[in-house]
Order: sequence, then C-alpha cells, then structure tokens
Amino acid sequence: MKTLLLTEIQVKQLLTMEEVIKAVELAFAEKDLKRTQMPSKTYIFYKKYNGDLRTMPSYLEGLDVSAVKIVNVHPDNRVKFNLPTVMATITLIDPRNGAPIAIMGGTWITNMRTGAAGGVATKYLARKDSKIVGFVGAGAQARTQLMSLLTLYKKIEEVRVYDLNEKIRDDCIAEMRQMYGNVARIVPAGSNEDAVKGADIVTTTTPSRKPIVLDEWVEPGMHFNCIGADAPGKQEMDPAILKRAKIVVDDWDQASHSGEINVPLSQGLLKPTDIWSELGEVVAGIKQGRTASDEITVFDATGLAILDAVTSNISYKKAMEKGIGQTIQIL
Repeated sequence: MKTLLLTEIQVKQLLTMEEVIKAVELAFAEKDLKRTQMPSKTYIFYKKYNGDLRTMPSYLEGLDVSAVKIVNVHPDNRVKFNLPTVMATITLIDPRNGAPIAIMGGTWITNMRTGAAGGVATKYLARKDSKIVGFVGAGAQARTQLMSLLTLYKKIEEVRVYDLNEKIRDDCIAEMRQMYGNVARIVPAGSNEDAVKGADIVTTTTPSRKPIVLDEWVEPGMHFNCIGADAPGKQEMDPAILKRAKIVVDDWDQASHSGEINVPLSQGLLKPTDIWSELGEVVAGIKQGRTASDEITVFDATGLAILDAVTSNISYKKAMEKGIGQTIQIL
C-alpha cells in the first residue's frame, strides 16, 4: 500500500472553483439525505497563543469517500510568524481497509471548499439580480468567496472590501483587480458600515467576538454569508438581524455550539425554532430557500468535514491522472 503526498502548491494547481462547487453542493445534499457520517468538530485551545486546533473526520457513504482533516486557527500568525491564520492537513482514507491513500496540504482545500459553500448558499438564498457585494474581512476567504460568487454571477458591478488592517485590505483589492478584471469596480470601504450598506450580498470573514454588522445598516432583500464565526464565543452579526432573517446553517450541531448563532442562542436572544433549516435540506429540496425578493437571508457556515473529503478526493483523482505528487510507503 502506497500513500500519495501532495503539497499545497500541487493541490492549488489541481482544483477549479466550478468543480469544487459541484462537489460541495452534492455533499450538502448527501448529508441531509442521511448518507454521511460526520461527528462534530473536536477542539483543543492554545489559550496562551490565541489559537486552537480542530479535528474533522467524515465519511460519505454513497460516494465511498472518507477523510480526516487537522486544522488550526491562529489569528496572530501573519504578524508573529508570517504564516496563514488557517493551516490544514488532510488524510484521505480508503474505506475498504482504513489505509491512508493520500496525505495532502489542506489549507487551499479549506479555502476553496469554504468559498464553494458560500457560493452554494448564495445560489439558493440570494437574489438572482444581485450586483453589489461587500466584504468585511480581507483575508484568504475573501478571495475564494469572491471566486465562487463570480462563478455564479458573471456581472457583479461593484465589490467593496473592508478590513481593520488597511494594508491587508489594499493587498486584497490589488489581487482581486488583477484576477477579476471583469468586475467594474473593486473599491476599498472605509468602515464596516460602508462595506455593508446598500450591498446585495455581504460576506463576513473575521474572527470577531462581538457584532460588527449592525441591524440599522441592513435592508430587505440582502443576503449574508457568515464565515468567520466558527468557534464558541465568536459572532459577527447583530442578533437583531438574525431575528429578522431566514437563517440557514451548514450543520445544526456545529452552528449551535460554534457558529454565528451560538452566542445569541446561549443568551436566549434566539430560539432553535428561529433557524429555518440546514443548507443541505434546501439543496435536497426538503426546504425552500429564498421565496421573496425582500427576505433577508443568512447562511451560517462553520465548515463541514464532508466538504474537505469531497474536495480532497478531487485533488487525489486528478493528481493520479496527471502523475502529480510523490508516493511513499508508510504502512
């Protein structure tokens, strides 16, 4: 038994957003058709280093794809160590015997599948005529979230980007302008409010532990992809927005403990009955997505292990076809 090793650079060469969105959409449907196994993430916290580590196993029974991801979140990494905030390693498993068929860098996979999840949510929850996009947070996720939106909306007219760190914001904008010349305007926002007010789609990708998007900025018809709140105590949205919105989560168990809804639920500001559905239920046709142009919709993304599994499986299959990577004898 040999194991394929793939570096981050190799993985990045193998994936396209179109195929990742397709795989992620299928994975969401498989989940809510009860054909997956996916325990909630387990966390260990490095409090003195302001970081955490998560393990994420999964098995998609119908697709016969299984993987385990180990991923960290250390918000201070860029400043202190010149490392990404999020880093990951994924082991792809042969379900027939439990052997590791591939070990690969999982950071780009994490970025791509999370961007794709935002894209799938937008497909079902945002207005089809959306033209203005606002980003609160200009890290790696802003890039792949925009990549997925442009896969769905070919004619986005304006992209606004805000970040507390102006250099990070400006670097993100420069990269977006270089990659996406078909967007008429990619502009810096001077504040969270400037990024949000008047936008059709808003994506939040910060590690905030207090609301940074306020209710008075939000108009009927807006859609929010809430990506940053992925651990207990994190939140980005004013709970008053959530009370007005149709809320769709990626996974109820994870979201209730560590997603955008975790703080307002713990404070009694939201009730479980305020949550409309899981995204997989919408994709599978069990629940409806957006049903009116004036609905406010919110997607609460915590990150699902099944999305890592299907995305890493794409990387593995394409690498084997193209002869990319190195094989080693581990067992």
